[in-house]
Amino acid sequence: MAEGKRSTGPGGLSAESVLVFIGIGLFALVVGGTWVATKIAAAINHTRPVSDPMSNISDLLNGRVRWSGAATGVLIIEIVVLGLLTVGAWYLVTRRRDSGSRVDKSAQLMSKRKEIYKLTRQGAQEIANRLGAGHAGPGVMIGRTVRDNLEVFGSWEDMHVDIWGPRTGKTTSRAVPAILDAPGAVVATSNKRDIVDATRDPRSKKGPVWVFDPQEVCSEPNSWWWNPLSYITDETKARELAEHFVASQRKEGAQTDAFFDSAGTDLLAGLLLAAAVAKRPITQVYSWLADQRNDEPERILRSTPGLQLSADALSGVINAPDKQRAGVYGTAQQSAQFLVNRKVTRWVTPAGPNDNRPQFNPHKFVREGGTLYSLSKEGAGTAGPLVTALTVAVVEAAEDYAKTCPMGRLPNPLVGVLDEAANVCRWKNLPDLYSHFGSRGIVLMTILQSWAQGMECWGERGMEKLWSAANIRVYGGGASDANFLERLSKLIGDYDILSSSVSYNKGERGTSKQTQRHHIMEVSDLASMPPGRAVIFPSGIPATMIKTVPWMARPDAGAVKASLAHHDPSAAAGMAVQGGANAWVAAGTGGAPQAPAAPSGPPVPIWEQTEEQRRGW
Repeated sequence: MAEGKRSTGPGGLSAESVLVFIGIGLFALVVGGTWVATKIAAAINHTRPVSDPMSNISDLLNGRVRWSGAATGVLIIEIVVLGLLTVGAWYLVTRRRDSGSRVDKSAQLMSKRKEIYKLTRQGAQEIANRLGAGHAGPGVMIGRTVRDNLEVFGSWEDMHVDIWGPRTGKTTSRAVPAILDAPGAVVATSNKRDIVDATRDPRSKKGPVWVFDPQEVCSEPNSWWWNPLSYITDETKARELAEHFVASQRKEGAQTDAFFDSAGTDLLAGLLLAAAVAKRPITQVYSWLADQRNDEPERILRSTPGLQLSADALSGVINAPDKQRAGVYGTAQQSAQFLVNRKVTRWVTPAGPNDNRPQFNPHKFVREGGTLYSLSKEGAGTAGPLVTALTVAVVEAAEDYAKTCPMGRLPNPLVGVLDEAANVCRWKNLPDLYSHFGSRGIVLMTILQSWAQGMECWGERGMEKLWSAANIRVYGGGASDANFLERLSKLIGDYDILSSSVSYNKGERGTSKQTQRHHIMEVSDLASMPPGRAVIFPSGIPATMIKTVPWMARPDAGAVKASLAHHDPSAAAGMAVQGGANAWVAAGTGGAPQAPAAPSGPPVPIWEQTEEQRRGW
């Protein structure tokens, strides 16, 4: 007994069927080619007309039709032409296969054109028209489908969550295009300067550009400032700001104390409220935390109508037993530790009574349609708490503005690109608020490097909630978490392979067929997905594989390149050297030329600075 089994793929044919079709094709070519050759030869030789193809073969075999030299010549030409067509078809198929990705075959088994209609340009534009934002375009472009090369968009009510591993093109293919296409205000977070350099010049044509760079990620001068205490309008806002400060520096799952953590957050909220009421700089909060017996914030709140209970809460902490008071103050002090960093605080405090720097106003910003870049780095001295607070202030200002607009939505949608959100913008309540923002015309794109990174920030339930609240979920490759990839593989779906088995028993041939179910994309396919491909998981629509569209392939690529060149650090250094050299050339008629200043070298420690240098801080 001999048995063989062969997988034919979805909708495949058995070996016998393939041989039958090959035989039929060869027969058709022979009969058709012979008929065409004899028909053309009959016209050349002026002989009697040739009958139909099958009768022509019979006539040739019976000698009723003579095979002439002209027929031979025509048949040779037919063979040559057919050979050229075969070679050309083989070349085109091979070239198309080589130009595509090795995972593109999976796209043919995913969603069909009619299933993704609302993601197409036409479908997304219809949604935009319904929302009163038709003038803003169809939405945020995601890419082009591999299957049909259709442009796909997230509408102006869709929220995005992206998971792209390192060096997979999330900045060039998602962050930068979304910022460039935004019709209204933009808020972007990152821990690198590339987003700022690539988009700030094109965005400057749409409105004011603000770069919040307390940690000198892109060496932006602090030519403006923002007062975090302007966010506080009542006790609730003070508590929210304190929670943002606490959550931005605490990892999910870290050991906490139920009493001291809650009491420390309450204390920090009370001191923030007192500083806001007294119009003090935010650094005053840390000074109060360093002096546990200072009752000034309590007196400020007690003298303010309506804040008596807040004053009582502060009094209870100040007058608590020494160990309890020290524990609460110590906990709050850790959450406000970033206020010690002078490089950070100069961005959030006035430089003096005569400070003429413009002050950032979130409510004015969302109406002007400008661009805010908030940059920070992880680790010691991070400005993450302020980046989070500033982002929240802008988004909530947009929400307040939307409430006063027709349909309760912003007339020009706000786009928020939260790149490296889990590192530099640890917005604790983001998963709970995500779906609500979409109804206000606030489109947020949260970009993470891995599922684990999101769990570290929001916890397992929080990350699940964020993923579920998003309407557009994009996986851009580069992940190695088998559990996460297995989840995606199941979401993409399965397909059936029809397998046939042929067996011989005592000279009798038997055939049986089985259906096997396989994942459209296995975990290994998702883990090794090449650059330029991504899989999107829209709500209510089967998964779709797309070709990413980096900014280099856009019509405005020239403007982006010019912006990158303009803000390139090496170009700035070159200009500084050239400017120093030109200082040797006398300008005007008075005085001798001045030599360029010597390099300043490393920063001088504060204890070694002169009074003038210290004032320069």
